[in-house]
Amino acid sequence: MSIKLKLMMIMSAIVLVILLLSMTLNYYMVGDSLRRDSQSNMLLAARQIESSIERSLSTIDKVEDVPNFEDMLEQMQKNDPRYLEITGIDPATFTSPSRTDGAMHAGILFGTYQQGQWNEDRAAVAEAIRTGESVMLDSRMRDKKVLKGFIPFDPPGRDPYVMRIVMSYQHISSLMRELFCSSVVISSVLLVIVICGSYVLACYFTRPVQSILEKVNKVASGEFDTQFDVTGNDELAQLSSRIDIMAFNQGLYTRRLEQMYEENRAVKEHLESVINQTADAIHVTDTEDVVVRVNQAFEDLYGWHPQEVIGKRLNLVPEELKETYEDQRQRLLKGESISSTESVHLRKDGSRVEVSISIAPIHDEEKGIVGLISVTRDMTSRNRMEELLRRSEKLTTVGQLAAGVAHEIRNPLTTLRGFLQIQQQTGTLNVKHVDLMLSELDRINLIVGEFLILAKPQAVQFQRTDIRCILEDVISLLDSQAHLCGVEFHIQVTNQPTAVFCAENQLKQVFINLLKNAIEAMPNGGRISIELCLYEENVKIVIKDEGTGMSPEVMAKLGEPFFTKKDAGTGLGLMVSQRIIQSHKGLLDMESIEGEGTTVTILLPWAACAKDAGTAGEAGGGLQNGV
Repeated sequence: MSIKLKLMMIMSAIVLVILLLSMTLNYYMVGDSLRRDSQSNMLLAARQIESSIERSLSTIDKVEDVPNFEDMLEQMQKNDPRYLEITGIDPATFTSPSRTDGAMHAGILFGTYQQGQWNEDRAAVAEAIRTGESVMLDSRMRDKKVLKGFIPFDPPGRDPYVMRIVMSYQHISSLMRELFCSSVVISSVLLVIVICGSYVLACYFTRPVQSILEKVNKVASGEFDTQFDVTGNDELAQLSSRIDIMAFNQGLYTRRLEQMYEENRAVKEHLESVINQTADAIHVTDTEDVVVRVNQAFEDLYGWHPQEVIGKRLNLVPEELKETYEDQRQRLLKGESISSTESVHLRKDGSRVEVSISIAPIHDEEKGIVGLISVTRDMTSRNRMEELLRRSEKLTTVGQLAAGVAHEIRNPLTTLRGFLQIQQQTGTLNVKHVDLMLSELDRINLIVGEFLILAKPQAVQFQRTDIRCILEDVISLLDSQAHLCGVEFHIQVTNQPTAVFCAENQLKQVFINLLKNAIEAMPNGGRISIELCLYEENVKIVIKDEGTGMSPEVMAKLGEPFFTKKDAGTGLGLMVSQRIIQSHKGLLDMESIEGEGTTVTILLPWAACAKDAGTAGEAGGGLQNGV
């Protein structure tokens, strides 16, 4: 039902109720007024009759002896048909207990008493005589409603009496009907006028509401550019203005949403294309390790179809690695970062595949970490290639070593062959030649020994040793040679313990090689700075000389077998030193500036921070392969 119809119905109902109330009130008020008028007329008529009786009795003693009195009453009734009956009643006789209803005319002084109701009239007469006031009664006589009045009179010199006047209600009823009909007509006209006025007012009041409704319907359908035509400063005008502003803001917001939706759609399509086209296997899991999404590379690598894994927990990790995997997953869910690692995963058919896996948490601004994304790469081919490269590099190194050894050994062998041929030809033993041959044999033994160190790992025992003690022994050993060459050692050592797990003789060999190289790099003397300190979880040794330095070209070739700038060197010392430091899980780095000197930095794991005793070589521990 529309608002217009509701307003019309409400206004019409209100007016109709008002009209009905006014008609009812008017009906009763008019009826009461007519009744009071009838009572007044009745009293007036009674007084007129009493006046006539007084004038006539001035010469006559009895009322009933007044000449032509009955004719006067009959003429009065003809002139005013409302008066049905006028009766004079003697109260003493009329109300006597011995009187019966059958003696109808007993106590009647004048007039007629044909329509009497004696019991009712007797009580009224007695009331009128007792109170001295007129008594009015509504009664029915012969199925007609009548008004009966009992007016008491107490004239001087005569007995009191009551005049009974019966007046018909027909006149009053006819007036009431006329009034009711006129009221109905007037009310009907007013109701029609009110309905028409209600329609006009409803149209006036609902026009802005209809305009607002049309605007709201357009806004609901997505049209935000239309404006209201409602004017004024009332609440509807303010509401229209607010709806206009709301529609304008909604239009801006909707356009922004559409733009953001298009951007998100483009980004989503781009990301989906990247994820699906990438060669790495990607799968997304929630915090319970349930698979949410996979790409095509995942299916190609593991053999599972997306419908087989989405919504399920996968068994990708072998039994022996599950504990490590769960530990990493819990750390990631707590917000920690983990670098990519190499591991082994299981395919759908149960076969194993070597993979490099990188796992990262997925963050939500409100919920925090909601899942994990794993990027997996098949490392089988790469590992095989690296193995082939290592074998190739090893063979290349062996070839270089073999060529170098052959070249280095050929010269002493040539010398030995020459001396032996001379002694064979002369048949005599030359002691000088024997000393030279022994020297050449020692040189051959040195070359072969260093070659064996490089080529064949040796079993050595690692013990907890303070680097400061090792350096002191090496410096004491080389101090005399340094003084002869004009070289001074400048030592700066920390007071904190600098113990490492190491093979003491191997580290002495490294420090001797490096310090001898530094001494030999300063033919005119100089200073060698030795610094020993703690650096993070390592022991740091820095050896810096003031020698001739090396060019970048020479630095690029350092570590190659038999490459040396010394006249009597083999070129294997630096390679051996690097291999020893590597076997101690350390790092050896060299920096050199030609004409300024060379700096060698060595980092070795500090024993106080070592967690893996098997790897670090705990004191008195087992054997570890070295150079």
